Amino acid sequence: MTDYKLTYHHYSERSILVQWPQKIDENILDDVLIFKNHIINSEIKSILQVNNAYNSILIIYVSTIDNINDEFLVLKSLYSTRVRLINSTCKLWKIPVCYDDAFGIDLDEISKAKQLSKSEIIRLHSEVIYTVFFIGFLPGFLYLGGLDKRLFFPRKESPRSEVKKGSVAIGNEQTGIYPHASPAGWNIIGNSPLDFFNAKVNDPCFAQAGDKIQFIPIDINTYHNIKEDIQSEMFSIENKVIDG
Repeated sequence: MTDYKLTYHHYSERSILVQWPQKIDENILDDVLIFKNHIINSEIKSILQVNNAYNSILIIYVSTIDNINDEFLVLKSLYSTRVRLINSTCKLWKIPVCYDDAFGIDLDEISKAKQLSKSEIIRLHSEVIYTVFFIGFLPGFLYLGGLDKRLFFPRKESPRSEVKKGSVAIGNEQTGIYPHASPAGWNIIGNSPLDFFNAKVNDPCFAQAGDKIQFIPIDINTYHNIKEDIQSEMFSIENKVIDG
């Protein structure tokens, strides 16, 4: 297991930011999640919450941090004693996506710029197994790593004021799904009929950091059928446990 050179920052009066090398990398994510879980399982009573991003964790404390250097030492000691779980597992979620022109409102632009047919863009986007790096920006927004380099595409200079719930999008080196109708600066290539955040259940977002995502292309009739099944609570997201 690689020992990365971490940096520790006094982020606010009640929080510390720990940073890894600033790149999107699955080995770094693995280390981030191992350290995050080690902190949580340490049961340090002064820690309220631990959140992760691509290459950092934010540790929020119950009250104001009196001696920041003491807390840095505690965290550094925890990092040095972290242990990889031998039989770690995660879930692979199969997410239906309709890439119909009615939803893929930026497919034409990407197709022309990349000199790829829309069917080729769909193939490249849906044949990859993505990794959930973290959930943020909006509740249930999955930041996914693993996009084919041929589909890298810059964010829009002028974000849209609103896109549909379930919009599947590409922004620079990333892909993700907007869980709610919201402003959006990414390029929209399709739509998923699923609910990605449900505040009424214990786990509002079905996926978690470290899980895998596979997009399954569907036609527009299947899309509407799934929508109806979800409304009548007759649909379950296909998933399976795999080795992490």
